[in-house]
Amino acid sequence: MAWFRRTTAGIRTGVTEKNEIPEGQWVKCPGCAETINRRELERNLLVCPKCDHHFLMTSTGYFRLLFDDGRYETFDDDLRSADPLSFVDKKPYPKRRDEAERKTGLGDAARAAVGRVGGHRISVAAMDFSFIGGSMGSVVGEIVARAIRRAYTERIPFLVITQSGGARMMEGALSLMQLAKTSAHLARLDEAKLPFFVLLTNPTTGGVTASFAMLGDVQLAEPGALIGFAGPRVIRETMGQDLPDGFQRSEFLVQKGFVDQIVDRRELRNHLAHLLDLLDESGAAA
Repeated sequence: MAWFRRTTAGIRTGVTEKNEIPEGQWVKCPGCAETINRRELERNLLVCPKCDHHFLMTSTGYFRLLFDDGRYETFDDDLRSADPLSFVDKKPYPKRRDEAERKTGLGDAARAAVGRVGGHRISVAAMDFSFIGGSMGSVVGEIVARAIRRAYTERIPFLVITQSGGARMMEGALSLMQLAKTSAHLARLDEAKLPFFVLLTNPTTGGVTASFAMLGDVQLAEPGALIGFAGPRVIRETMGQDLPDGFQRSEFLVQKGFVDQIVDRRELRNHLAHLLDLLDESGAAA
């Protein structure tokens, strides 16, 4: 049974370079309700200049932000999910998948790239919430697994940028198998004594949180990011009591030790380059 398929010649065209902000010249910030000029917001890396709310950013946006001179090589853009369960809810899974591809220009909810950050070569996998809610199916798991394998094969650090609503129900158990597969590859990265960084962005939930998102050597998060397994409403109804203020937000998780540090997106590249410099000096990074 094929879990994913390749497009002709492995070439994907028409990839959108837009980040996830509404159309139009003006954008209303969900954090402070201020109206912001789109160009000003884009110049500020999709961070509200009034309240520092972090809008969703695509994988391409993160690649351009992080890699030196915006130069990087992408991998596995040709992989596409199959439909092994012939799944249908409101619409057939292949139709939903194809619509997401046309809307976003992406092949699936994750992309992988290799480049340099502060002169250090690094493998990066970044997720996209715009593609079926950033859900993790067999292709997302495979892209992340290959990015990890690329890191321990080339003996370079690995970074994953998470942005997900959880496992992709349309692929059933095949989606859940990705939790074990990605974690097994991370065990090999650990055996090779290579660093693994995680950047948790809004939202990071479900099976992604239950696997590679919480296994980093260094756990970073963007401000105000929703991070958890089940949603707050489900937990509240299960426990039968109100939850603490800011429950499952990155600031709360720093206090509880699940996140090491919150990093403003505008400081992310310099912060990661500094961490790589420190590891290189200690002999822990290539």
